[in-house]
Amino acid sequence: MVETRYGRITGVDKGDYLEYRGIPYAAPPVGELRWRAPQPPDRFEGVYEALDFRNKCMQAQGSSPPWDKDFYDDPSFDRPMSEDCLYLHIWAPKHGENCPVAFWVHGGAFLGGWATEKEFDGAAYCRRGVIFVSVEYRCNVFGYLAHPWLTAESGFSGNYGSLDQIAALNWVYENIAGFGGDPHNITVFGQSAGAMSAQTLASSPLTEGKIAKAILQSGGSYGTGLHRDLSLSQQEELGGAFPEALGVRSLEEMRSKSAKEVFEAMGPFFERVMPQAKGLFLTPGIDGRLLTGGYYQLMDQGKLHPIPYMLGCTKNDIMAPPELTDKREAPLYTGSVAFSHKLEELGRKPAYVYHFTRDLPGDSQGAWHSAELWYMMGTLDRCWRLWTEGDRALSERMLDYWTNFMKTGDPNGNGHPLWQACDRASGFVMELDVLPDEKD
Repeated sequence: MVETRYGRITGVDKGDYLEYRGIPYAAPPVGELRWRAPQPPDRFEGVYEALDFRNKCMQAQGSSPPWDKDFYDDPSFDRPMSEDCLYLHIWAPKHGENCPVAFWVHGGAFLGGWATEKEFDGAAYCRRGVIFVSVEYRCNVFGYLAHPWLTAESGFSGNYGSLDQIAALNWVYENIAGFGGDPHNITVFGQSAGAMSAQTLASSPLTEGKIAKAILQSGGSYGTGLHRDLSLSQQEELGGAFPEALGVRSLEEMRSKSAKEVFEAMGPFFERVMPQAKGLFLTPGIDGRLLTGGYYQLMDQGKLHPIPYMLGCTKNDIMAPPELTDKREAPLYTGSVAFSHKLEELGRKPAYVYHFTRDLPGDSQGAWHSAELWYMMGTLDRCWRLWTEGDRALSERMLDYWTNFMKTGDPNGNGHPLWQACDRASGFVMELDVLPDEKD
């Protein structure tokens, strides 16, 4: 039984740790709350039983190789889809006290994904004395649609999904002590769109004092990477086509449509605006509130939160052309190194940078975008691949690096190879692969 500001919560006893599933951190964003900043949840009546994982956000079903076969092949890990999706899940060590907190943001191109996918789990973190929190948030048009009607109503529009993440972060900051966590030692981390989200949170004035560390996996960067600096007016211009795709003429009508109708309107909406958008555009934007400038501009201005950082990418990551001989020339690799060097230029400690190079056994996909998730989540046994002892050792090593960083801001310890910060003098990047004496 845990006492929170919203009432008492019970969870699931897993032996050496506890799971609290489906805790509402904000009011359901439905009806008049659709396309609004998240609102506080109601207090619980009696005891809230956090026994079941809850809804994922509205999104397209299915995926493509290699993600489909690895992450989405088991329907038992799927979740119902609904606008009512603002929930978080907590894995906590039993009898933990003042534990560091890992705040995980899932990826999915800001179009989909959910916090309890097959590859995600907090058990390995609990066994290393870390509380693991994963968060659902609004994606696609539900989470990032900007439109002049919405701006006129609230003074801003878009970025609802990122504001969801901040609402969840605030909930954790205010309540995690009851679960045995240290609110002053929260590490925000994520992969792909989750990494871009983590960099957004670490660049926003709205999270000042709430984040102690950040880990950016295949999405954080400086100079080259996945980020797009779209202004509110640019996003409003693109979003202006949505009412026609939905067949409405007013904001009131937009909110009167069912979630299914809103989602189905995305097809014609994308067909119309993608040639103009030239890439992802339902992403965090520069609205003067969440973000006061572009990611790299904010780094130039020294406005990225002054906290420890760890970041990197995989060998065959997104944006890395197959014909590229030296994978260290790929945008996410060079952007990760540049990120660290920029910190040093600002007079801060450089980041810990990694390059995940293990070719996953079982096919010829290599070290693909998201491949490291099996290892740093400790969920190898959920996958169809025939892992070697070297893979298992690599997973243990990565979990130690990640949780050591969350505890102290330094990934080193446990007798593993020394991971140096990536300063200009050394340019050190930790290669994460099976060690020579562990090779197949």
